[in-house]
Amino acid sequence: MATPDVRPVGDLPHELGKTAPRELQLAGLDSLEKICRCTEKELLAIHGVGPKAIRILSSALEQKGLGFRTA
Repeated sequence: MATPDVRPVGDLPHELGKTAPRELQLAGLDSLEKICRCTEKELLAIHGVGPKAIRILSSALEQKGLGFRTA
């Protein structure tokens, strides 16, 4: 079964693919503002969010002067 494409999800980068945005949206994380309230470890615990997604999100956050929560 194909992964449904729910993009765009808020202001999340399109480069994330299909699974990560869908799972982030299901977790209530539909914007970079909400993503920056999470640690990398918390995000990695979400299905479909791996190291590549973290790199893409990190870059998008950095461009907005934001970053992941550190603790």
